[in-house]
Amino acid sequence: MNKNDRRQFLAVSAGAIAATSFSSTSGFAATSRKMKIDLSCGRIGAKANQEQAIDFAARNGFEAVVPNTGDLAKLSAGQLAELKNGMKEKDLVFSAAGMPVDFRGDEEKFKKGLAALPEQAAVLQRAGVTRIGTWLKPFHDELTYMQNFRQHGVRLREVGRILADHGLRFGLEYVGPKTLWSSKRYSFVHSMAETKDLLSEINVPTVGFVLDSWHWYTAHETGEDILALSNEQIVAVDLNDAPGGIEIDEQIDNKRELPMATGVIDVATFLKSLNQIGYDGPVRAEPFNAALRKLPAGEAVAKTAAAMKKAFALI
Repeated sequence: MNKNDRRQFLAVSAGAIAATSFSSTSGFAATSRKMKIDLSCGRIGAKANQEQAIDFAARNGFEAVVPNTGDLAKLSAGQLAELKNGMKEKDLVFSAAGMPVDFRGDEEKFKKGLAALPEQAAVLQRAGVTRIGTWLKPFHDELTYMQNFRQHGVRLREVGRILADHGLRFGLEYVGPKTLWSSKRYSFVHSMAETKDLLSEINVPTVGFVLDSWHWYTAHETGEDILALSNEQIVAVDLNDAPGGIEIDEQIDNKRELPMATGVIDVATFLKSLNQIGYDGPVRAEPFNAALRKLPAGEAVAKTAAAMKKAFALI
């Protein structure tokens, strides 16, 4: 894990604020959906290297698995070919990788990360990965909204161009909870509309959205907001539910639930809207759920698989 890991950010922010597996993929053949059910072991707290993640995905009926850039970089050409052939036999594809450059901090750190990005992007390109994403911190202690906006535009434009040169679409995830964006001196991008503005500022055609049902919900957005997007604008999707008995503007970002656990988030509208616009990318669970993280990896994956199956049955 590098210092960009979002879980570290959420843990710190939360402290400040608080001061059945799939039987087979054929079970979904009745729908016309194009999106793929994706396994991200890291997002559910299941420790696994790339080969283990692929095995978990195959045994639990997933259709995509998150690529691990570090693990892939260690493989020889022959080993990579063997891994890719094995995934093909299992009807699995790679989904979206995490973007490693720290663009939120000082200029020196950003430039250092940017210099290393072409090599990392080349690793993903050789593995056949076509999608990568990151999240946007919804506040800043020192930079005003517009200062932060301009800095993001410049830095993410550079990142987006390098990734595009390696065949990678780049997704940005806005973070919606009011408990976060209002927790520091200056708020920043925390909604779909604001992210559209930022994407216009970046002005790289291959840069788009990472949509998350959690942030869609906490930003008070609707199915109509999703229907205003195109498939080409969406790089990856996260699917979650929220704890019950908490007002929208009081939800805490690292206290979530698996899809369909509570019914607080309108998962049906979220997925049906994505399906309606023909979204054809990965959809993964990202619950940041403490109880799920305490389970053995295999149990956590199986429980996640069951939740995703239940959610996709709504389409």
